Amino acid sequence: MQKSFLFPYFFVVLLGTSCAQSSDKGLNIPKTLDFTADLVVGDLQNPWGMVFLPNNTILISEKSGRLLHYSSGKTMEIENLPEIYNRGQGGLMDIELHPKYGENGWIYFSYASPEGDDKGGNTAIMRAKLKNNRLVEQEALYKATPNSTRGQHFGSRIEFDNDGFLYFSIGERGDRDVNPQDITRDGGKIYRLHDDGKVPNDNPFVNEKGAKTAIYSYGHRNPQGLTTHPETGVLWEHEHGPRGGDEINIIQKGKNYGWPLVTYGINYSGTKITDDTSKEGMEQPLYQWTPSIAPSGMIFVTSNKYPKWKGSLLVGSLAFQYLERLEIKNNKVVYREKLLDGFGRVRNVRQAPDGYIYVAIEGKGIYKLMPK
Repeated sequence: MQKSFLFPYFFVVLLGTSCAQSSDKGLNIPKTLDFTADLVVGDLQNPWGMVFLPNNTILISEKSGRLLHYSSGKTMEIENLPEIYNRGQGGLMDIELHPKYGENGWIYFSYASPEGDDKGGNTAIMRAKLKNNRLVEQEALYKATPNSTRGQHFGSRIEFDNDGFLYFSIGERGDRDVNPQDITRDGGKIYRLHDDGKVPNDNPFVNEKGAKTAIYSYGHRNPQGLTTHPETGVLWEHEHGPRGGDEINIIQKGKNYGWPLVTYGINYSGTKITDDTSKEGMEQPLYQWTPSIAPSGMIFVTSNKYPKWKGSLLVGSLAFQYLERLEIKNNKVVYREKLLDGFGRVRNVRQAPDGYIYVAIEGKGIYKLMPK
């Protein structure tokens, strides 16, 4: 470990319980907290994804297109990756293990792929195995179309549910007036596949003419957080809003989450996108942040290492550079804390198999949170 930081205090925000809660409400109350943030892997620029292998080593994806294997204090670069389109928010993004990784060795990752006839790239999902620090047995599972030279809104988190289904997110690629509400087009969606890339026959739009049959839900903007609830097994998602209106959603099969027809945000210029924050047939967020925190990464804490945090949701903030803890009761946020306030752009947060929480900070590296 290279460095430790002690955080003697943090901020607490108390909230009301309305459905569309907003982060600009509440009081900041200083309280005592003593944990250290120990630097485990340094010298990382944009550690988008990380997973923990059974041998206590870590795989880390750098957006620039590097896949790193950290073991015993050393970091080695994995070879034989597919061609990656590194532009704007796109590059090598999330990484996840098959639920039965110990048996089959499958590793899943999302990346911006230039494959196709059009210039630019779009989000793709691939699985492969790791052998002698090389990716082998690569299988392309999904590639969004069309390619675009735009640099925004690729998504894209990956998550498995308790039934072994593979979920992943793809942002609307900056084409908000076309992609998110059209189920015949990729972008602005949450997708569901079998682990081998086949489309489940009970996906909501398999019988819709022209539909992208892998779609599970639609009307999303730029989802960069996916996790399953530890008790219900239901998929939770968060996504970037524009200026305001970042959302936490509980993802339901075939549902429309509204973007851009309903939103709590406005254009970056300050003009309105719509007058509507709700419409019939469109889901309301469980929670929304205004002003935007630019959320990235999300987990539920199930570990006994942090007794006061157990059951909480942890979310990284890129814009305000902190880790946020949210307590949720009856699908309402009732309590919030700022952790690692001002420490850096939090790109990801994961709970390791040993129960400790690891946080990826842009321009710094991966930190392990150690209760004292």
